[in-house]
Amino acid sequence: MTEREQPPVPVEESDKVVAPKAGGLMRSGLVVSVMTMLSRVMGLARDVVIAALFGAGQGADAFFVAFKIPNFMRRLFAEGAFNQAFVPVLSEAATRGSRREVRELLDAVAGSLAAVLFLLTALAMFAAPWLVWVFAPGFGRDPAKLALTADMLRLTFPYLLLISLTAFAGSVLNTWNRFAVPAFTPVLLNLSLIGAALLLTPLFEQPAMALAWGVLIAGMAQLAFQVPFLVRLGLMPRPWPSFAHPGVRRIMALMAPALFGVSVSQINLLLDTVLASLLAAGSVSWLYYSDRLVELPLGVFGIAIGTVILPALSRRHAEQSGEHFSAMLDWAIRAVLLLGLPAALALALLAEPLLIALFHYGAMTERDIAMAAMSLRAYSLGLVAFMLIKVLAPGFFARQDTKTPVKVGIVAMVANMVFNLLLIWPLAHAGLALATALSAFLNAGLLGWLLRKQGVLVFQPGWGRYAVQLLGGCAVMGLALAWAAPEWQAWLGWGIWQRVAWLAALVVGGAALYFAWLAATGVRLRHFRMKS
Repeated sequence: MTEREQPPVPVEESDKVVAPKAGGLMRSGLVVSVMTMLSRVMGLARDVVIAALFGAGQGADAFFVAFKIPNFMRRLFAEGAFNQAFVPVLSEAATRGSRREVRELLDAVAGSLAAVLFLLTALAMFAAPWLVWVFAPGFGRDPAKLALTADMLRLTFPYLLLISLTAFAGSVLNTWNRFAVPAFTPVLLNLSLIGAALLLTPLFEQPAMALAWGVLIAGMAQLAFQVPFLVRLGLMPRPWPSFAHPGVRRIMALMAPALFGVSVSQINLLLDTVLASLLAAGSVSWLYYSDRLVELPLGVFGIAIGTVILPALSRRHAEQSGEHFSAMLDWAIRAVLLLGLPAALALALLAEPLLIALFHYGAMTERDIAMAAMSLRAYSLGLVAFMLIKVLAPGFFARQDTKTPVKVGIVAMVANMVFNLLLIWPLAHAGLALATALSAFLNAGLLGWLLRKQGVLVFQPGWGRYAVQLLGGCAVMGLALAWAAPEWQAWLGWGIWQRVAWLAALVVGGAALYFAWLAATGVRLRHFRMKS
């Protein structure tokens, strides 16, 4: 990968661990952003293939639910609670402990995690029909759809075991500033699903079953990809369950409340799926396609920045460097607003053109585009809030404070349920998306307010001028896109290359105007340099 090599953990000459070296947060964030962009682009290519072959019909709905269940748990446990609890404990051990202590921690955590996940996977495969009924109760009205989804779930659920171990490996690599490898790994999922859709579909009586096999293959490929990099660092664990290990016990104690604190947005999306299964056929797929477009900027900007600041904040907390800790949080908020505001505006203004250019092929109908555009605009309203959650939550988890975010998470989830009930009747599936956006703003607002109240987040000078610069740039970009973009109905009659050319021109032109405005008003790249 492109990252500068860092010294591995010493093997013979010393028992003292060489802690990960500090690097530039902007550089690390750029590395993760580039790799994540590649992954998201491949993900969009995957969704284009799935939309063309399966549209928004029964097979697509069944797969999206069968994939969403383990994927939801993966985000909740592996990349959510586990990552946020494990990284601070590992960073502290790497900063203060010995090589032997680090290796014992890795062995115990890997073994304990694998044992729990193996048992959970076996139970889930046995109880697949009941799980489907819980996560998508509307499918119970169609026994064939329920049975198909359950069969798919038995293939997709082992993905949780494999991808959680992959997330464990990625957390270790991130702690040692190897951000590119974990960020690239999701590309393998998209390649596996594209290959399965194109090559395995003819082999099954139910064509969508090929996608379930693609998920299982992807899990094995992602885990195998990261193993050589752990070996190279001398950090490959020898898994052995040890729930009595002090590090494992600390991680478990931190994980329990973290399940709510960092993953509330995923729980809200799951609630959308449950309620959408009760609405008109296709509602699950409309929400899925619109959510996929929101996930592109969220992953490239918000998750990338949140990924690089968690180990950096954890090290600063271990070093008791409060001033630098606060400056990092301020930097992260500025960075996500720099890119999140124009991305949200562009998604709202170009909803139909984006969906048409990417998905209006094969089985995807004009009605599907119109319905998905409604939920995409609703989700786009909450994009900035989704991003802020990703960078504010580490401010708590890096200090090993998981009790405060859980309280915020519970409030946000209850609010999301209320918003769902209020908005689902007048707006149907778009009301579910809007409820998720509103609860995300509540979540982010409470996290920021509490960090300020605790004195952890202290805004640096210049925020007033910066806000004017960002809003001015968004206004210039928005007016230009509204004037230049053709009516979306015209896009339906164009071929793929004309759609792509127009979309590229609008995106590149809008971004150029936005950054030109920022440059003209004094925003410079050096303003975003920050050492980890």
